[in-house]
Parts: sequence; structure tokens; C-alpha cells
Amino acid sequence: MPDLHIAVDRAAGRLAVQLAAGLRAAVRDGRLAGGARLPSTRGLAADLGISRGVVVAAYEQLVAEGFLLARTGDGTRVAPAAGRPVAEAVGAPGRAEAPEFDFRPGRPDLSQFPRARWAAAHKHALETMAHDDFAYPDPAGVPLLREELAGYLGRVRAADVTPERIVVTSGVAHGLSMVTRLLGGPLAVEDPTSERQIPLLAEAGAPLVRVPVDAEGLDVAALARSAARAVLVTPAHQFPTGVVLSPARRAALVAWARATGGTVIEDDYDAEFRYDRDPVGCVQGLAPDRTVLLGSVSKALAPGLRLGWLAAPAGLAAAVAGHRALTDLGGPVVEQHALAHFLASGAHDRQVRRARRVYRARRDALVEALARELPAARVGGVSAGLHLYVEIPGLPADAAARAARRGVAVERCGSGLVLGYGGVPARRIPGAVARLAAALA
Repeated sequence: MPDLHIAVDRAAGRLAVQLAAGLRAAVRDGRLAGGARLPSTRGLAADLGISRGVVVAAYEQLVAEGFLLARTGDGTRVAPAAGRPVAEAVGAPGRAEAPEFDFRPGRPDLSQFPRARWAAAHKHALETMAHDDFAYPDPAGVPLLREELAGYLGRVRAADVTPERIVVTSGVAHGLSMVTRLLGGPLAVEDPTSERQIPLLAEAGAPLVRVPVDAEGLDVAALARSAARAVLVTPAHQFPTGVVLSPARRAALVAWARATGGTVIEDDYDAEFRYDRDPVGCVQGLAPDRTVLLGSVSKALAPGLRLGWLAAPAGLAAAVAGHRALTDLGGPVVEQHALAHFLASGAHDRQVRRARRVYRARRDALVEALARELPAARVGGVSAGLHLYVEIPGLPADAAARAARRGVAVERCGSGLVLGYGGVPARRIPGAVARLAAALA
């Protein structure tokens, strides 16, 4: 059993409240790890020189709050979702225990990965690749894949691109890092935005300028008043608010880029998943000479494949390919040939249609559950993507921590929560939202 090092001040009174506060703090700072067994009520009372009833009251309070679990025959333990896992608390290697309901954004359902069809594409690649294809690749990517991507992006995203202006990358983050380094200078980002991208952009050496987002998307007038000559946007489904860049703002953004010589870096975030209508075409199709279009298979297939692309003006595309030639000599070739076949055979289109049905059902279930369990909440954005932005009046400052103690992982942003539903089956969503509502009550 752990040595708790908890003191109580008898003169101050309310000993059960003091003890509960001390135990709560021990859980939060990792001195009591998730799953750790606590002393018996009689043993702890003897150690602290207080009555057993005080310890019983403190334990019961923390059980009610979700910090502790009490089971007959197993004593009292720290709830797994409340404390740090044992491996993390003691500094040992290991993974944190997964939450029971994981609503963190950016996580597709990896059980949907089409293993058989991808294996067939991989087998086809190995059987059809020439011997020379196994040499160091073109740093811009396998020509066959760039041809397929050009056709796919033109057909599905209304992009204006040729194979020569495409560079295959190891995902969106890789492409964004390279482009940011090569452009230099201040970079405008949406506000709010994904805070997970901020360290990457800082590492790439870009001073950041935050530009507000409203119901029509990026405030282009505010962008024009800034010193930035490059801007990172998510026009198809803004993260985290979920709004789509309006036609007027799209026109203004293109006008800004042409007037200033600026560059629009378009993260085609969640573009495959629009549920109420066909996806809106990309901004790159309006201004291919001023736009870098970034995309990947991370949501439609799996992030672990590390396969993405960028479509850029010819000069910038050549510079990015040159950067790859100097830094990593290009990406794995077998996977690129496999993706080329996956696209050409129609398997990718079928996978996206299948995933779209699954994710729409999950979004609908989440919207319905929120309306029932948190009727004051307002769901923002359009019917698209893999997350909702939910504004909740009076949202507690520790909302994410409260939810975590109930086994529900969420991410806070401003006055709301970002709820990613990609990895939560529709049948489990009502129970998860009921648990979340109880945590926020």
C-alpha cells in the first residue's frame, strides 16, 4: 500500500473534508496512481490518529465523486480514469490506460481499416513493380501515384492540379512542416485552431499571427490587416468550430492572396465526410497559383500509413521536392504503389462511402444524445467531419478532468468541448453522453 503522507489539522475541524481534499490532491498529482489500493479505513484511521468514521466519510465522498472505487473483497482503490496509471506515475515505460469512452478529436475508427483490400493492393504492387522501382524514389513521389492523385483530387475535390505539381508526403503534418520552412515569414492561423499544430509550426520557424474565425469562417479582413503573407486554413470543415468557409470569404481570401502575393495553405481537413450534401470544392481550384492543398489518407484509411500529399504552384512544388531530396531521399515506394492501385481500382471510393455511412450514424447519435442529456448545449458547424464543437453555458473550468474521472475523454476549446465521435460506436454514444452530463452537473 502507498505511504500517503497526508496530514490533518485537528484544530481546524471538518476532518473528513480535510482528508478527502488530501486524498484528492494525491490522486491528481500522481502520488496515488490509477488502480492503486488504499489502506483500510481502520488502518488509515490508526495511522492518522483519527476516528474510523472520519475515514469512512472521506472515502465515501471520493467514491461518489468518481475518484475511488470500493468493491467487496477488493478494498478501496483509485479509479483508473481518475489517477495516473501506475507505469506513468512511477516513471516506468508503458501506455496510459485507455478511457472507456474516447471523444478526443482526430481519431478515426481504426477497426474500419480495409485490411483485405489493402493487402490485395499491396500484393498487386509487389507483383507489378519493375526492378528499378525499388531504387531510391523520385523525391516528389512515385509518378504512378501522383497521376492517380491528380485525377482523384480533380474529380472529388474540384482541384486544378497536374502530377508535376504534386508531392507525396508522410502525411499532412510533414507537408505543412516543409512548406512552412520554405515560405518563411509570419504565418496566419485560425483562432481557434488545433493547438496540436502549434508546436510543429513553431519548430518550423514560423512566427504565428492568430486570425479570428466566425460563422463564415476565417475573417479575411482581419487577415488583410496583419503582416502575414501566408495563412493556414481549414475551409471544408474548420477545426474546431466545424464551419465551412463561405463563398464570400473564399472570394476575399483569393483576392487577398493575389493582391499581396500571399500563399493560402489549405488543410483539406475532413473533406471526405460531408453528410447533408456533396462536399464543397477546395479553394485550390479557385487559385492554383496561390494555394497549397494538403491532404492524406489518415481519416479515410489510417494515420499509421503515413501517406499524404500536397499540390502546390510549380515553383514551390519543385522546392519541396528538392527539400525532400536533401533531407530524407523520398518516401517508401511499395506503399505508394499500393495506394495508386487502391485509388485506380475504386477501392478508396468504396471505403470512403462505407466510412461515411458509419460516421454519419455516429454523428446523428451524438447530436440526439446531447439534445436529450444536455439540452442547453449548442452544436456548432455543419453536418460533416469526425467531430462536433459543443458550446455549453456555464461549462466548468475543469470539465475535461471531471469527464475523465467518469471514464470519458474530451477536449476543451474556449467555452465548449470538441467531441470526436470517430472511435465511439453509435450504440455506446447515448451512455457515454449520459456519463458526460453527470460529470458536468
